[in-house]
Amino acid sequence: MTGAAGRPPAVFLMGPTASGKTDLAVALAGRFPFELISVDSALVYRGMDIGTAKPDAATLAACPHHLVDVVDPTERYSAGRFRSDALALMAEIGARGRIPLLVGGTMLYFKALKDGLGAALPEADPDLRAELEARAAVSGWPALHAELAGFDPVAAARIKANDSQRIQRAIEVYRLTGRPLSELLDQPAQALPYRLIELAVQPPERAVLHERINRRFRMMLEAGLVDELRRLRAGYALDPALPAMRSVGYRQAWQFLEGEIDAAGLYETGAAATRQLAKRQITWLRSWQGARHFDSTRPDLVEAVSAWLAERLSE
Repeated sequence: MTGAAGRPPAVFLMGPTASGKTDLAVALAGRFPFELISVDSALVYRGMDIGTAKPDAATLAACPHHLVDVVDPTERYSAGRFRSDALALMAEIGARGRIPLLVGGTMLYFKALKDGLGAALPEADPDLRAELEARAAVSGWPALHAELAGFDPVAAARIKANDSQRIQRAIEVYRLTGRPLSELLDQPAQALPYRLIELAVQPPERAVLHERINRRFRMMLEAGLVDELRRLRAGYALDPALPAMRSVGYRQAWQFLEGEIDAAGLYETGAAATRQLAKRQITWLRSWQGARHFDSTRPDLVEAVSAWLAERLSE
């Protein structure tokens, strides 16, 4: 199935956390020749099931999701790696005569896939990263941020002084390539070789989404989020600076285990952080060009989206 200029279709299904994206994607996969690719920076981690609202085993067996459980929580997974992995999977799905449906809420990953990341960036260098982490342990990440500003002021202006992951990556890229990260990212990328069909779902009332978020985070706690983190800490050499452990929910559960907050604080800060995440996702979606927006609370959502998709896929 091909469309404009012979390009095969690919579907983006976007939306804030707790908006019902997964249920909709699974329903659509039962109606169209879709294969699902997860676009979620937390679902990539093995063992992080409760706090990521990972689809259960029965759902994954009936409707497999690519890019779920692909790395250990001690590893780092970047937007660049996502783009590479997603493009390879999309080609494989197309070769099987099926259509990739990319579903999730990590808007940076969607943007990286759609718009590219500029010039090819170097792979992570473990030795260099260890050196930078050791320096930060002594002088602090703000000091390394100041160093970054000396050779890449554009990147430094975009990165907060305590954002260890992005500071580390920007310095790493400069040390490995001799060129500022901002310069490399600004280079044009190869166009995505797909005809994109983009949609977004969310409740029209923010209060509805907030109630869903609060209820879901409470259910995560009742399902054993804290015990899940205990198991992860026993099975892996984790620390709170790892991207996996900075994920919403796990960061707050870590603070609880360290005695920094009590049970009430865990719920309040975790739910609040999730609401802030949803707010950022909605801000992305407001500026996203080309997406058709649907009310995720409408009772005929699956039928409405299916009808719209059928028209787009036939073009």
